[in-house]
Amino acid sequence: MLTALSIRDVVLIEALDLEFGPGLGVLTGETGAGKSILLDSLGLALGVRADSGLVRQGAAQASVAASFDPPPGAAAVMAENGLELEPGEPLIIRRIVKSDGGSRAFVNDQPASAGLLRELGQHLVEIHGQHDDRGLLNPRGHRALLDAFGRLDGAAVAVAHRSWRAAQEALEAALADQALAERDRDWLDHSVAELRALAPEPGEEEALAERRATMQRGEKVAGDLQAIADLLDGSEGGLARLRQAARILERVSDAHPMLAEALAAIDRAINDAAEAQDNVDRAADALAFDPAALEADEARLFELRGIARKHRVQPDDLAALLDELATRLDNVESGGAGIARLEMAVAEAHRTYAEAARALSAARTEAATRLDLAVEGELKPLKLDAARFRTMVEPLDEAQWSAAGMDRVEFEVSTNPGAPFAPLTRIASGGELSRFILALKVALAEEGGARTLIFDEIDRGVGGAVASAIGDRLARLAGGAQLLVVTHSPQVAARGGSHLLIAKSHDGIVTRTGVTPLDADQRREEIARMLSGATITDEARAQAERLLELA
Repeated sequence: MLTALSIRDVVLIEALDLEFGPGLGVLTGETGAGKSILLDSLGLALGVRADSGLVRQGAAQASVAASFDPPPGAAAVMAENGLELEPGEPLIIRRIVKSDGGSRAFVNDQPASAGLLRELGQHLVEIHGQHDDRGLLNPRGHRALLDAFGRLDGAAVAVAHRSWRAAQEALEAALADQALAERDRDWLDHSVAELRALAPEPGEEEALAERRATMQRGEKVAGDLQAIADLLDGSEGGLARLRQAARILERVSDAHPMLAEALAAIDRAINDAAEAQDNVDRAADALAFDPAALEADEARLFELRGIARKHRVQPDDLAALLDELATRLDNVESGGAGIARLEMAVAEAHRTYAEAARALSAARTEAATRLDLAVEGELKPLKLDAARFRTMVEPLDEAQWSAAGMDRVEFEVSTNPGAPFAPLTRIASGGELSRFILALKVALAEEGGARTLIFDEIDRGVGGAVASAIGDRLARLAGGAQLLVVTHSPQVAARGGSHLLIAKSHDGIVTRTGVTPLDADQRREEIARMLSGATITDEARAQAERLLELA
């Protein structure tokens, strides 16, 4: 619901602050007083293209701020666009237009685009006039309005459509994989055979490289290790000589104390030399290499690395690659069965969707009949008794089936007997268009649409009983929504719960447009003016009083 509108320096409006409430609000004034300026100002807040011509002469910029009690749809749009809206917080849209044509927009003081304002506007306000092309005149929304009128639940269709699409996507992916695999079948055969012959294992490259490096080190020091073994071992080696010296010292060690110490030292040397020989032997065993084994390891290592480079993977990934390629090859060889299963799944999902969508189509056709009768019942009181209305429910090509079903829905009218049916925008014009929209809105009641409706001169070209019927229907609609009506009809104006008078004033230098909320006495005077013209008579005042009492 629109709760407030603040306008600064827009055309003839210098400064204006208005508050709005629920129900039916009427805006009246003489022709040319500036009623369109209010709608243009609100349009700016709703994302209409900024025009520097709206900036009041002599001002640097114009600004409009509109405050709303936001419906859930608007809050969802804000969340989708990363804007915050706390529960219970008003939605304030502000638009600034500079005299050079530039513009800026804000939603709750957060910068926003004009596109976002238009998206929010779809949930906030519907403006219906002879040049309006939104709301009920947009065929894209007719299907949803019909579903809301008929209380139709399309959830089963949406679920079935998602399942059908998922099955189709799985089949398409499998067919694409199979086509690619078939194309590469020779390559797959060769690669799988090559990798199976190689039989790579994870971690094998590292083990081979380490073993090769060890054997290469052993090759380099083998001669030195043998020389050390020769010096330590054998009949002429160091250990043999030390043991021989120890045996001689044992025989003479009693001759002097120093000889016993010498024997102990030689024993220690024998132990150390024996330990050294043992370490050298173990090292020689560890570094021992077989030239044939080294050659085999090198050949295996180079083969692993070469095939890994060919497939652009690491050697450790070759085993996983073998599994992947083998699976692809198996899919080629057995893919027909898998694709047949997927094709059956698509067919079943298609059948389920089609059944649900046809049931929804039948329900839409039945609801369309009821909607047509409801609208037809509203046309005669609105002086459209020669007109006819119908809701077209037509099947779509299968390529256009969607989560919303398999139907195209559009509202059509024929304004004269024998004239063909056509969309509202092609047939109705001026006040007829607004009255058709009013008839639709009454028939649809609260089913869908924005919470604030604005009708611009819906009573153009009618009076008397028709104007009274329009006022009656507007009042009925206002029971479940906020309506603002720009009107020249006293019968409509009398129905308003609130009344704003739009008038021009001139101080000899500047012309300004102002808006005045009217109290009960002022309302009677304004309605009397609408009845009698510039000179307000007592009879006009009495008739205005009767209209207000009847309302």
